[in-house]
Amino acid sequence: MRIPVHEATTAQLGAAYPLAASRALPAGGVLVGRDLFGAAFVHDPFELYAHGALTNPNMLVLGQIGRGKSALVKTYLFRQAAFGRRVVVLDPKGEYGPLARALGSAPVALAPDGRLRVNPLEVGPAERDDGRGVARGALARCAALSAAALRRELTPLEHTGVELALSAVARRGREPTIPEVVDALLSPSPGEGRAIGTPDSELRSGTLDLALELRRLVHGELRGMFDGPTSPGVDLGSPVVVLDLSAVYDSPALGVLVTCAAAALERTTRSAGGGRTILVVDEAWAVLANLGAARYLQSSWKLARSRGLANLAVLHRVSDLAAVGDEGSALSRVAQGLVADCETVVCYAQPPAEIGAAASVLGLSDQEARTVGRLGRGVALWKVGGRSFLVEHRLARSERPIVDTDARLVGAPRR
Repeated sequence: MRIPVHEATTAQLGAAYPLAASRALPAGGVLVGRDLFGAAFVHDPFELYAHGALTNPNMLVLGQIGRGKSALVKTYLFRQAAFGRRVVVLDPKGEYGPLARALGSAPVALAPDGRLRVNPLEVGPAERDDGRGVARGALARCAALSAAALRRELTPLEHTGVELALSAVARRGREPTIPEVVDALLSPSPGEGRAIGTPDSELRSGTLDLALELRRLVHGELRGMFDGPTSPGVDLGSPVVVLDLSAVYDSPALGVLVTCAAAALERTTRSAGGGRTILVVDEAWAVLANLGAARYLQSSWKLARSRGLANLAVLHRVSDLAAVGDEGSALSRVAQGLVADCETVVCYAQPPAEIGAAASVLGLSDQEARTVGRLGRGVALWKVGGRSFLVEHRLARSERPIVDTDARLVGAPRR
């Protein structure tokens, strides 16, 4: 019996074997490792955007613990710094200290009642006010962290209350800080509500919940991190910034604290002088679980191109995205929007129970979904602007001290 020859178009073959049929990326960049179906694999979101291969520079990295996700992110940043990229990390677990030190910096460790403080409302020299002494950037940051503190959208009266509080601080000739805003909300000046046609008592009662939530950052269990001017010696505009929030990693308020840290860093990314910055949000589930924080993160994703910023979110599982809220909820829509705004997705091995969700959320083909379920350590599926690659991350011997996360278990970095 003679079996007829099967004929197919190149498009059909490409669909059947997408990982072998993808065209090489058109630009140079950081060496990541080896394409399992070709030669060396390099990636740079800024270069790819400049060549038209991407419409945004944002990245999403997912993977089970122990599969190489953290090693990739840390070495990727280490190598990007060699190309003159600015590196900024929001580090909830305190794992990026060795990277900071390898790049000639030191992590900024923030802790309740700690010795270092960062002011998320600090006004930069290039920020314009609205004619009443209120810097627009400070107003936007204050509104964002207020929404994160309340875990919901601000009411119109609360938003106006923030604006009036900042205006009152400016009239006193004070630098905007969270304590100054809290004082202005709790004790508005007589006649403060007249400008908006509201009795002072109604203005105060309508913003009381907001004032009390922000007060936790000043007098409550979260004091001593964001409740004053930025400490001398803390330079958030330096080429390498790692904000270590590990002291509050188990706090249910982690989302608002990450928002405060991101707000403090936003001013420096706006005034980077045309430089290109990679901003890493590790343990991004903590931010996405808080509506106010998630919306603030979403705005950073949307404005990435205009700010010369590549956002990189790190998660363990796709279900972390689904768990942030009920289907169709505001939180769920924000999380889905963040994925849609990441044209580079790096997916390490996912457990069998996650494969269906991964295929749906990440837009994986059947072949890609099957592949993700059986990837070995250090190998990831990269989806870059509609192209798919299987990439084995290569680690240099000199980079091992930067990426080791087993020191607490084994007593010393692996060699």
